[in-house]
Amino acid sequence: MSPRSTSPGGASRVRRRAMLGTAVLVVLVALAGLAAYVTRDGRTSSKVPTTQVSSASPSSPTGSASASSQQPHGRRGDLPVPPSTHDPIAFGKATAAALWSYDTRAYSQRELLTALRGWLTSETKYADTASVDALVPSRVLWKQMAANGQFATAKVNEAHFPDSFTQALQADPGAITTAYVYAVTVSGKQSIAWKGSSHGGAENRVTTLAVQCRPSQPCALAGVLSAVAP
Repeated sequence: MSPRSTSPGGASRVRRRAMLGTAVLVVLVALAGLAAYVTRDGRTSSKVPTTQVSSASPSSPTGSASASSQQPHGRRGDLPVPPSTHDPIAFGKATAAALWSYDTRAYSQRELLTALRGWLTSETKYADTASVDALVPSRVLWKQMAANGQFATAKVNEAHFPDSFTQALQADPGAITTAYVYAVTVSGKQSIAWKGSSHGGAENRVTTLAVQCRPSQPCALAGVLSAVAP
């Protein structure tokens, strides 16, 4: 991680990160020390959220991201496209698959960055672009990977709301109606292969995402948390 910037752009990123911490409620108190933001003003309703959510399941993510993230060995993948869903669990699965996948044979690093930024919410105060950009290899590294035809595919095993997030919602159901941002923890496996490889390598992956699902519009990504919430 680079030192925190003191420039206006750096300050803006800090503010967005703080807003993201607020939106996912007290689950981030333990993860990022944002207790001061959890109690901020703006909770305007005590109504239970109307967004429909699914229970956690071992099925693979829905939407176009699933098709491009689990390509057979050697087949070139497409850029990830966000699914249209109002289910934060389903969207979290699709997002994790997109973030864990890439194909240096099929598109450039810049094209992948642009595609992944398209998953972010249009509400800039909740969109943590830097947390998404950090998961994409640098241009220099991408060039080296492309020389070897390297690509990665993802398999999502499970997704759920972290216990701390669920407990926070139960304690204060109306709090989420400010931003409608849900914490979703996703686990799975990333497989990496390259030109001339017969098997490549694989590793287990787990991440916690902040997913915004307002009742009036499809889900979007708010950001990737710096620590995993179980």
